[in-house]
Amino acid sequence: MQRQAIARRRQGQRVALVPTMGYLHAGHMSLCLRARRAVGPKGLVVVSLFVNPTQFGPQEDLQSYPRDFSRDRKMCESAGVDVLFAPRTDGVYRGRKAGTYSTYIVEEALSQGMEGASRPSHFRGVATIVAKLFNLVLPEVAVFGAKDYQQAAVIHRMTANLDFPIRIVLAPTQRESDGLAMSSRNAYLSPTERKQAVCLHQAIQGARKEVAARPPGTLSARKLELTLKRQIENHPDAQVDYIEFFDTRTLRPVDKVARGTRLALAVKIGRTRLIDNASL
Repeated sequence: MQRQAIARRRQGQRVALVPTMGYLHAGHMSLCLRARRAVGPKGLVVVSLFVNPTQFGPQEDLQSYPRDFSRDRKMCESAGVDVLFAPRTDGVYRGRKAGTYSTYIVEEALSQGMEGASRPSHFRGVATIVAKLFNLVLPEVAVFGAKDYQQAAVIHRMTANLDFPIRIVLAPTQRESDGLAMSSRNAYLSPTERKQAVCLHQAIQGARKEVAARPPGTLSARKLELTLKRQIENHPDAQVDYIEFFDTRTLRPVDKVARGTRLALAVKIGRTRLIDNASL
């Protein structure tokens, strides 16, 4: 991959990267289209497909994470992707089993709350694999989805702090017709759970209505959090992990919710953990 990227860059070809963990859906395809627009018809669009073990915690779904390589390959072909880069774990982390792989990247500010607090080693693994992909694919542009807003913020900060010559593009969240954010993990949901999963989007819509109805600076984040938690957990299989109202630049929680505040939430529907976020 790295040799091919170097050769393409020497020929003057622009390279765009879309990092994924596979089991692709229409949301991923929208990222591929953004990547194509960024580098043009003669550019090289690379989709990486790698279920990264270092971003999963001990009790998380690494082994059961959905995988379907032939389906992913067909989707990439139909979307006009040029290269599908699907490395093996022992190639990406050479020496990890033998104990000779010991270098990781840690972002120490934006990664602390929300997903970072709920999944303590998650962003260490994310930052490390994305940095490795940047060095392997050598893109000028990398495209990430806004559904993982905190992840994109961490990657943007890492890219700036470590002087990667790469432009980070944030593409909008793609949703199902009922508002559920597209996610590979939606495949875990039973039909009953799938109906309940729309509660995440309903919470976002409810928060937007509350913001629109109140004078600026008067809406308590804590009170709105409790209201949304009650609404979500009225669904029998739903359990809130966190609901956070935060500043979009610092990702720090705010006491008062107003226009421009961002809401992020993580909810378990049965055994499936889903995340979503939106600007209010």
